[in-house]
Amino acid sequence: MFYWLMKYIVIGPIVKAIFRPWIIGRKNVPTEGAAILASNHLSFADSIFLPLMLDRPVTFLAKSDYFTGKGLKGWATRLFFKGTGQLPIDRSGGKASEASLNTGLQVLGAGDLLGIYPEGTRSPDGKLYRARTGIARMALEAQVPVVPVVMVDTDTMMPIGQRMPRIMRVGMIIGEPLDFARFAGMENDRYVLRSVADEITVALQRLGQQEYEDVYASAVKDRLAKPPA
Repeated sequence: MFYWLMKYIVIGPIVKAIFRPWIIGRKNVPTEGAAILASNHLSFADSIFLPLMLDRPVTFLAKSDYFTGKGLKGWATRLFFKGTGQLPIDRSGGKASEASLNTGLQVLGAGDLLGIYPEGTRSPDGKLYRARTGIARMALEAQVPVVPVVMVDTDTMMPIGQRMPRIMRVGMIIGEPLDFARFAGMENDRYVLRSVADEITVALQRLGQQEYEDVYASAVKDRLAKPPA
């Protein structure tokens, strides 16, 4: 109920009126049943606009930091993320990654749409980076289709580190679902998982024509964060 209140009464109408988002390929999102929406990740705003433009609720796995902030800002951020159907996950790796996987599988097991950013983090420079294999494992274990989604211009509207968005149009392109049924029962084969993750990345690159670099976005962020020698 809170989700629908935020989407259709509080946030949705205001955001649509200001930014006039556009969408291509809405028909490619299944009208019922579980599916993974695999999106490139350019901006904090991606998790706002994609669910806003779809008829079905989308659950995103958001980093737990968004739910633990202090003070008024922390309260507002937590309220917003809960109100837009997002669940906190720990991205520290190891057992935390396994817990995140299980959380995603619970969403899919309920027959819902799960939003995932295959790159694992926002692109630091607008390029498309190598996908993590977690999305592949979820798709194979849950036996659900993966729908590629490309967000357009959200990084121009709200770059990393910018507090207030620019007033401009943003959009999204949704491709045809990818079926990985041919890999049923192979979710523990790391070569299969790598192949599936790469296939999802290729679909995203073809859909959005982003420049691609075959490294993890997190490694690029670490490199950029290091002070010059």
